[in-house]
Amino acid sequence: MVAEKKNNPELRKLIRTLAHHGRQKQIPLWVAAAEHLDRSRHARRPVNVGHLERIARPKEVVVVPTKLLAAGSLRKPLTVAALAYSPGAREKVLAAGGTALSLEELLLKHADAKGVRLIA
Repeated sequence: MVAEKKNNPELRKLIRTLAHHGRQKQIPLWVAAAEHLDRSRHARRPVNVGHLERIARPKEVVVVPTKLLAAGSLRKPLTVAALAYSPGAREKVLAAGGTALSLEELLLKHADAKGVRLIA
């Protein structure tokens, strides 16, 4: 994985941090998230909250290594960590009783990735 092809220094740092943590602690979820973030922006398809409603279980912790968009409805309380949120998506996650985190915040809270699901 070559994180240096990205122009955004914050994104490069996030990719390196996730990959390093995943390899050092042998946690495949963080390595997979870093690899997904290292793809071109056009290869990273955004995820809609309606998709989370269909596939996630209530109170589940999910990682979305791309942008979360507001299309659809969400009625389950979820803890969602995404690279970016549309304003409507963040509101829908919070209105459903969930929590919207950044990927860095989730890495600090769930460093072992136990019970965390990657949705891309």
